[in-house]
Amino acid sequence: MTKRALIDHRPYLLLSLLFAISYFLAMDGKVGGAWMALWKGAGIAFLAAYAGHRGKGKGRVLIASVMALGALGDVALEFSFFAGGLVFALSHLTAAYLFLSHMRHPTSASQKMAGLALLLVTPAIAGMLTYPLDNWLLATFYASLLGAMAGTAWISTFPRYRVGVGAVLFVASDLVLFAQESSHVSNELTAWIIWPLYYSGQFLIVTGVVQTLRKQQV
Repeated sequence: MTKRALIDHRPYLLLSLLFAISYFLAMDGKVGGAWMALWKGAGIAFLAAYAGHRGKGKGRVLIASVMALGALGDVALEFSFFAGGLVFALSHLTAAYLFLSHMRHPTSASQKMAGLALLLVTPAIAGMLTYPLDNWLLATFYASLLGAMAGTAWISTFPRYRVGVGAVLFVASDLVLFAQESSHVSNELTAWIIWPLYYSGQFLIVTGVVQTLRKQQV
């Protein structure tokens, strides 16, 4: 049964990895426009397909929506930073709702402190990185939603060393992006950092959530 499940459902993850790795190797400016945007979004879109097909219970729709919004945000970012940020903000809100609906009880003091740190430190760092750019307040507000997503992931019942770490990697990728936008780090350096951090984070989040939902059968 387990072998059959792997044969039936592994292609979603394999296709996601294929598109993600090939996009990373190709994003050197030789391919641009709509095709590159769709190529970028495909990596996360297949994670959404994996979540929708393999997830169980009410959480399946939520985690599939999180990934689908992520894929849409990836595409939108190629054309509008604001539009992409708005879509990702919706993704973070959806993820936070999912994580809050699967709260860990009891939660240790150290876990609560880590979750609170992610909630507060993420927008604080984003604000420091982007100030005094014109959109620094907007970036800080977005980062507060990102921090809420990561903080709730850390105190949820989902495995911290998969879903929690994945959320932290997502936070790191966006903070590096803010550093790039404010010219704190070079474009050459961030080109090699942002995508691996972001994709690895999304991959850990979706696989950790889906596997937990299948065990809980909720």
